[in-house]
Amino acid sequence: MTNFELNLSLEELEKRTNKEYLTEKKMLSENSKEYLELDNNDKIALKHLVKAAYILEKINTILDNRENIPFKNWLEDEIKKGNKEAKLTKILYDAQKGICAIDTESNKISLAKNIKELPQKGLYPEDLTVEEFHKILIKMLNENKIDEVKKILNQRSVIERKDNELTAIDYIDYFKDDFALMAEELILASEVSTDKDFNEYLKLQAEALKKADPVLDAYADIKWAQLQDTPLEFTITRENYQDEMTETVYENDELHKLLKKYEIEPVSKDFLGGRVGIINKKGTEALLKIKDYLPILASNMPYKDEYEQNIGHNDNKQTMVDVDLVAITGNVGEFRGGITLAENLPNNDKLSIKMGGGRRNVYHRQIRTLDPVKLQKRLDATLDKSQHKYYLDEADHWFTIGHENAHSLGPNKGTEALGKYTSIIEENKADMASLAFVDLLKELGYYTKEQRTQIIVTFVADCFLKSKPEFSQAHRVRTVMQNYFLFKEGAYNLTKENKIFVNIDKVVPAAKKMLNTIIRVQMSKSFLEGEKYVKENFVWTDEMEIIANKLKEVNKTLNGTVISPLADKLLCD
Repeated sequence: MTNFELNLSLEELEKRTNKEYLTEKKMLSENSKEYLELDNNDKIALKHLVKAAYILEKINTILDNRENIPFKNWLEDEIKKGNKEAKLTKILYDAQKGICAIDTESNKISLAKNIKELPQKGLYPEDLTVEEFHKILIKMLNENKIDEVKKILNQRSVIERKDNELTAIDYIDYFKDDFALMAEELILASEVSTDKDFNEYLKLQAEALKKADPVLDAYADIKWAQLQDTPLEFTITRENYQDEMTETVYENDELHKLLKKYEIEPVSKDFLGGRVGIINKKGTEALLKIKDYLPILASNMPYKDEYEQNIGHNDNKQTMVDVDLVAITGNVGEFRGGITLAENLPNNDKLSIKMGGGRRNVYHRQIRTLDPVKLQKRLDATLDKSQHKYYLDEADHWFTIGHENAHSLGPNKGTEALGKYTSIIEENKADMASLAFVDLLKELGYYTKEQRTQIIVTFVADCFLKSKPEFSQAHRVRTVMQNYFLFKEGAYNLTKENKIFVNIDKVVPAAKKMLNTIIRVQMSKSFLEGEKYVKENFVWTDEMEIIANKLKEVNKTLNGTVISPLADKLLCD
């Protein structure tokens, strides 16, 4: 067994695992009414889905860092020996799902000495530098090895060295045995689940796990995106925000020109997550109220006639569900600085979208619950007292609904050319579109006047971080950009007491202005335009620093963890 050396001191480990510093998100318990009210056959199906999700967690753990599994095994061995530091380290490892992560104050954390987070994560050879990567690809292209390079630069392959070159192995082949076990669990679930459409999806997904064929994934994605009235939820999430290696090809002029010559569209590699839950019918009914408005929003997007959108002006391929979570594993369950509130999938790079399939929004009920005492402390420290009456935590959920649906608006092709700025700008677009359409949706009767104000004040009050983020944190980088832009436009200011005061009527016009610029940048399909836009707006101001220090005073949280009692029980059955 490989030996490791722990990186954090006992004092630091005790602090970070203390409840004051380690927040918990609790998934459904075995006594929850949501589970108890399920049909018995769906309860059996749920057990198989949870097992499938945890197999997927193992796979993603390897994609994240090839030292993760050996380190986990070493920790467990040390814990058996009575190693207290190992026991506390394992708590953090399980929370962030890996050795390397980032905390809520944007500090990079490594649980083992001499192991750092690499731009290639576990997707490429650990000793491969960016310079060598580019050099090898140029050489292969000049030798007319076009198909090999296409496989290397797609979103579903693990890369290894082969002689003096690189070779790509499809995820399905690389993790053949694990995916085969997952497929078995999905088939078993499909044999007992009470919903015909859901069972059809599970069978399609199982087939896609048996053979390395993107078309099979597309068939499963298309069916998944059509699901609306099922009792259970199962998703394999595939998002590519964390691969910092593939996207670098846009930064090398010689390589970029060769890729354009051979019509190769590089796509950052997917990380994988599993989501298992029970559909909340009441919450879903509330979500669906926005569906009729989506074509209207599409028709009001900036420069709408100059690109194709996922949601057309006369059609609406969008389903949405509110889910009580049983388990979130792999990429979707990582608590690294934060955790996912909701997802709109499949992303634009997926074949199902190119084949005309729709998209689906899934909202995470257990993740969006807030501690009212901690929330009030934050408001007392940061928001002008006169505007407390406008802050509503539920308004954040309303805003998130707009955000997730906005991912289906705007250009849906070619934005990958923005390279490492692609995800930052896409998240920025979703936020600004959600905010820009608040007034329109009020006029259409979707929001009341009071809700409009609540969304605006809640969004701006939440648009502050505890520290300046790293560029790799797409969601947080865009938060800083938006904050800076809103401040420049006079949408908020700090009072003499250094509290946030929202200039309510200036917020939506500012969001519209920023959205116009975002869409132009996405339409440019230019890495340089994307870089210029992000760098112009990624400015950490004195105002942000003042509020950041206040947030640190009232909120000591550094890390978070997911507690899954029902999933744990089902795994043991």
